[in-house]
Amino acid sequence: MNSKGLDYTALIIAIVGAVNWGLIALFRFDLVAFIFGNMSWVSRIVYGLVGICGLYLISMFGRVGTTGMEVHE
Repeated sequence: MNSKGLDYTALIIAIVGAVNWGLIALFRFDLVAFIFGNMSWVSRIVYGLVGICGLYLISMFGRVGTTGMEVHE
């Protein structure tokens, strides 16, 4: 998988995590726990993936605007 594909995958997983946190804040509804069980091994993997993707996306700050956006004069 190329870096762009990894970036999009991480972004999608982080967005799913953000939506889940929004549901928790607004409605006290944990979608991950609802689907996979409260702190089951699958839900813990999902939470871990969201955290890892969030950490990975921190690296995007240094790469934003440097790939595919070069100005040709």
